[in-house]
Amino acid sequence: MRVAFLVYGVLYVVIEVVGYQLEQVSWPELTTLDVASALTNAFLTVAVLVAVLVGIDLAGHRWRRHLRAIAQERARLALEEWATPEPLTVQAWRPGPRALTAAPPRPTGSARPRAGAARDSYAPNAYARQAWSEDAARDTSGRLL
Repeated sequence: MRVAFLVYGVLYVVIEVVGYQLEQVSWPELTTLDVASALTNAFLTVAVLVAVLVGIDLAGHRWRRHLRAIAQERARLALEEWATPEPLTVQAWRPGPRALTAAPPRPTGSARPRAGAARDSYAPNAYARQAWSEDAARDTSGRLL
């Protein structure tokens, strides 16, 4: 169907150009040279129109090929980016740890603290403590648990 419209369009252009050329010459003075000249001009017009249409079609094909090459290059770059991913940084959704409370202040001053005072101000070491008392031998029950 498309080809039929194209053939009818070309035929219409040829008839119009030939009719215009023959209209310029009166019928009694019409010669075969005038008819040949009109046909030549009509086919030249058709040839120029076909050349313009073919040029537009060729430019469209090249443009599509260029766009396809650009799309392939973008896809290749995206594939390279996925092939060697960089490490992702993830923000924690939990709140950060709370700050530690301050230690009790050390005693200061000109007075010298007594011998046991420094040891009393700190908590005893859980690992240095003995599990039983030193006078275990004098325990009332006489046995260790």
